[in-house]
Amino acid sequence: MMKKIKVVHIINALNYGGAEVMLCSLLARTDRERFESMVVALVDVLPLAERVEALGIPVRALGMRPGVPDPRGVVRLARLLHRERPQVVQTWMYHSNLIGGIAARLSVLAPVVWGVHEVRAEKRTTLWTMAAGARLSRRLPARIVCCSESARRVHEQQGYATEKLMTIPNGFDTGAFRPDPTARFEVRRELGVGPDTLLVGLVARYSPPKDPLNFLRAAALLKDWCPGVHFVLCGTQMDEANAELVSVVEAYGLRGRCHLLGTRHDMPRLTASLDLAVLSSISEAFPLALGEALACGVPCVATNVGDSAAIIGESGRIVPPRDPQALASACRELLELSPEARARMGQLGRLRIQERYEMVSITRRYEDLYEALRAGSRTSGVPSSAGCGPGWAGQGKRSLSEH
Repeated sequence: MMKKIKVVHIINALNYGGAEVMLCSLLARTDRERFESMVVALVDVLPLAERVEALGIPVRALGMRPGVPDPRGVVRLARLLHRERPQVVQTWMYHSNLIGGIAARLSVLAPVVWGVHEVRAEKRTTLWTMAAGARLSRRLPARIVCCSESARRVHEQQGYATEKLMTIPNGFDTGAFRPDPTARFEVRRELGVGPDTLLVGLVARYSPPKDPLNFLRAAALLKDWCPGVHFVLCGTQMDEANAELVSVVEAYGLRGRCHLLGTRHDMPRLTASLDLAVLSSISEAFPLALGEALACGVPCVATNVGDSAAIIGESGRIVPPRDPQALASACRELLELSPEARARMGQLGRLRIQERYEMVSITRRYEDLYEALRAGSRTSGVPSSAGCGPGWAGQGKRSLSEH
């Protein structure tokens, strides 16, 4: 029997976010007969750790401070990799790409795969890390996997090694996210609204790139155009404890029509209850909320950011960012369709997700990449695209022994 390929996944933290959810989905579907997985979180923020450990996959946290460069953390990670001896190292975001790439170079003869799940950085430390990644992209990673075509283009323009960039889009579990007529009735009862109430939802964390104010401005227009419509906001800080959000809801006259649900753990059910899903962002790479809604048969209206247009196709509308009038008009157009017409649009969306972004097929693409890299490293010692010379392995071992 062929020995399993050991893959160590390195990620900033195991919080609720697109890259983190994608990692959990990938781990759940990875072939256990061919692969052995392990997860290392740089920061001790671990709400998704139980989900990973429930799969029988170990999770290690290094206790690094967010946004604070710490050479000791690199050394701890290098020692862990030296002890675990993976055949492939997969990193998931800018900080873990840089730290994981350096630590792997110091410790193991294993190809490194960087993961890119963003197209825009705001914090100074993230901008610095992104720029450093561009400079080191020709030396540290064997491949750079982008979650969207838009992310691949942006990073090529920013100087990342073009020959190493490739796209594997995010995937969706269309068994979990599916049409659910029962959810429609149950969620409306939970919200205290009538069974025929139109629900328009925004699933996003409360942050500037998601531009929730754009959604609320559009909602203020829609409430006058479509008197029976209600609005659902769901995600981190999308709740009554967010005083800033509550004040905007009240200022736009949306109190009683706007439901702030915060973080939820029943997203397939909640998403399936919507009549329309909205993305109001000014920046995205590959928005999971759109694919999840379409998998549930829910049409979408989204701003033209990242790969939104490619995801939606003919199953919704695309509008410019920062344009609440256009956003509201597109929502109104779809809400004024008959329920049967919206259902047909949603059915086309679900079929599109099944054909292009089903998580099982996305997992196979990652597995094929890991197998190809492992085969290349066994043939040549290290993958030729990693940019490592023949003296690299001994240098790494000396570095470890010094600490």
